[in-house]
Amino acid sequence: MSPLGLALLIFGIMLVFMAIRVPIAVSMFAAGAAGYVMQTGWGPFSNFMNAQAFARFASYDLSVIPLFILMGHFATQGGISKALFQFAAGVMGGFKGGLAMAAVLASAAFGAICGSSVATAATITGVALPEMKRHGYSGRLATGTLAAGGTLGILIPPSVPLVIYAILTEQNIAKLFAAAMVPGIIAMVGYMVAIGIYVRLVPGQAPEVDPNRPPLTLASLMGIVPIGIIFVVVFGGIYGGVFTPTEGAAVGAAATFLAAMLKREITWAKFKLCFYATASSSAMIFLIFIGADLMNSALALTQVPNQLASLVGGWGLSPLMVVTAILLFYVVLGAVMDELSMLLLTIPIFFPMVIGMDFGMPRESVAIWFGIMVLMTVGFGLLAPPVGLNVYVVNGLAKDVPIGESYKGVMPFLISDALRTTLLLLFPGVSLWLVKYVS
Repeated sequence: MSPLGLALLIFGIMLVFMAIRVPIAVSMFAAGAAGYVMQTGWGPFSNFMNAQAFARFASYDLSVIPLFILMGHFATQGGISKALFQFAAGVMGGFKGGLAMAAVLASAAFGAICGSSVATAATITGVALPEMKRHGYSGRLATGTLAAGGTLGILIPPSVPLVIYAILTEQNIAKLFAAAMVPGIIAMVGYMVAIGIYVRLVPGQAPEVDPNRPPLTLASLMGIVPIGIIFVVVFGGIYGGVFTPTEGAAVGAAATFLAAMLKREITWAKFKLCFYATASSSAMIFLIFIGADLMNSALALTQVPNQLASLVGGWGLSPLMVVTAILLFYVVLGAVMDELSMLLLTIPIFFPMVIGMDFGMPRESVAIWFGIMVLMTVGFGLLAPPVGLNVYVVNGLAKDVPIGESYKGVMPFLISDALRTTLLLLFPGVSLWLVKYVS
């Protein structure tokens, strides 16, 4: 069998397993194992697995993932989301569509201590959706806003996908977090502008300014003080050189637990749930790591990735066109895969291709900029039909809203995503502006 035929067979096995709803980690593992054994035999395959599992999981950098996940679970179970939404509603309540804007603002703030898109979407939905319904917002706008707001959980640091990108490409996590700050804020503002335009162009989606809107009180302001302190301590400590990102994640998890204790929201049952959920999520991510490592190794043995890079280089396309094609591929791939699987499977293939091109920037700047572009596109995949994981999560909590209405509701936000991604693609300096201040 030719190398190209073998590579296509490996991908075909993976897609077949995914089609019959085998977990993505197992699908990649099975496809990679089949491809590896066909090329080397059982002996080398066994030796590879024996060495690779230890080499992957012995990495100190991986410990940042469960710590940020635990931080997010403490925030979710500790009642922090309710305080964020109450404050945001008080700030934005004077605008038409103000509660929808407040949901976006609360999602951004919650994402700054969570790092997970799905967790942000589910948590803020539980708090904001009843209020939006009570004030007369349509199911379309409410669910679309909450699904889009959830993507801010990974666009605004800390971001688990960005941590994984840093590990795969051996980049500085703190610099990647700094690079994501401005695009994340642009995303938040863009979503709020999209809401403002949408409610004026499409009548009946949101009420006029509500005279009984939630007031901005001293109590609501004090409710967000712990979140502000946690953010300053974690990121101030990281960028101030007080501790590493992994140590910062540990400090953040401990501080978030303390904030939940002070709010009297955390119980022994919730405490245990946080650790169980963290263990489950981390095990899933680490299993995907192994599956992706095996599949990427099997593909590397075929030499197809190198041939693909040479082929693309021979087309004479500009580096910007190549990155654009890669991003479009991510949009398509997002219809069948989750964001972590996409990164683990494709970054080892695409990153060497991109880093070898001349963008007129230092290699580190190219690596950081490309990571932000991938992150923005992954966020797009969380909303776009036919899958749109965030849409499914939010729609599952809003049982009276048809899934078609939720997909219509995310369209204004997908337009905002497309405009933002184009801006960041054409002007890399927007992403790299804060990086120069990180040593």
